[in-house]
Amino acid sequence: MSTLSARVDLPPTARSVPVARHVARELLAAWRAPQDTGDVDLLVTELVANVVDHVGGESVLSLELEYSDGWLRIAVADGSGIRPVVGELRGDQPRGRGMQIVEAIADDWGVEDTGSGGKRVWFELRPARG
Repeated sequence: MSTLSARVDLPPTARSVPVARHVARELLAAWRAPQDTGDVDLLVTELVANVVDHVGGESVLSLELEYSDGWLRIAVADGSGIRPVVGELRGDQPRGRGMQIVEAIADDWGVEDTGSGGKRVWFELRPARG
């Protein structure tokens, strides 16, 4: 199977969150990728929202998607070198569970330097089991 890929640059604003979800959903449909769209929606939301909440500014975030051999890899790259952390779950904090969700749902995830002072946070999903 060939590898399919796409990249979309978006501003780090709240409006980019639903746009990123829509782009991911449409590409999965076009690629006939079998991954659970609800999981993809949730994970894309978490990664893009992290950039909006913690990076923001005038930089650009890049949504990168790759589908190969049944596996889906989605990444969000930005210009900040600050890496996300999986925080401790605390009932008194209404936020801060995003990377816990990514860790719980994704088959694999990680962070890598982009070489330009920024980072790329990625996750991978195997095909949904039918």
